[in-house]
Amino acid sequence: MPVPADKWNPEQYTKFAAERSRPFFDLLDMVQVVPGGDVVDLGCGTGELTARLHEHVQAGTTLGLDSSEAMLAKARPISTEILRFERGDISEFDAEARFDIVFANASLQWVPEHPRLLGKLARALRPAGQLAVQVPANFDHPSHALAAEIAQESPFREYMGEATKTPAAWVLTPERYGELLNEIGFGEQHVRLQVYGHNLTSSAAVVEWTRGTALLRFEESLSPELFEVFLERYRCRLLEVLGEKSPYFYAFKRILFWARLPGPDGAQ
Repeated sequence: MPVPADKWNPEQYTKFAAERSRPFFDLLDMVQVVPGGDVVDLGCGTGELTARLHEHVQAGTTLGLDSSEAMLAKARPISTEILRFERGDISEFDAEARFDIVFANASLQWVPEHPRLLGKLARALRPAGQLAVQVPANFDHPSHALAAEIAQESPFREYMGEATKTPAAWVLTPERYGELLNEIGFGEQHVRLQVYGHNLTSSAAVVEWTRGTALLRFEESLSPELFEVFLERYRCRLLEVLGEKSPYFYAFKRILFWARLPGPDGAQ
């Protein structure tokens, strides 16, 4: 169930901008430059990191796509003729041999059916095109597991509907991503699971972290009053498990992978 576009809050999301950007730069280091090439960033958010992607790979054009008008409002002031931002749903993204790089940092977890999705993204690449993806894999951490558990309780489950479906069911294991990339036809690949350690001011700060992302699908389904009840139950339950610690070390698992298609002559 993709997060509804109108619930993204750039200010809430960027409270942890430095921490959230670390995986982006690690993924960027995996990508090879394509001077004058065409790049698409799926889930571009507020656009600052898309601009870094554009510069790093020496792209000729870069298109940033995002479903959130609030995020795009922050991105558009930095747009140019060669760095553009458009509203679009990743699940509806469809292109044929149009790009040299398809980049998706912390966005594909909102889209189901990853085997089909990766095949579609591969078709958007030209020969020797690169696919670079980072997805959270922290769904077994109390910060995420408790939210999913509480969503199944009354009075919330009566209103949740599709929102109770967790992205944990869509994000695959690192080894499965490796198998899929091989099956699709990528000649080179690098897949890894990485733990990012974030030193937050307190364990209570984890609530502010998840409010910027993981809790959005619940907020959309509940009235403002009921979401506050949900949030308070989540906060109390989470602090019971984590303990009231200051500072708090938040260990966050992510999967990063990069792959490249064979060149026009079949060379790797």
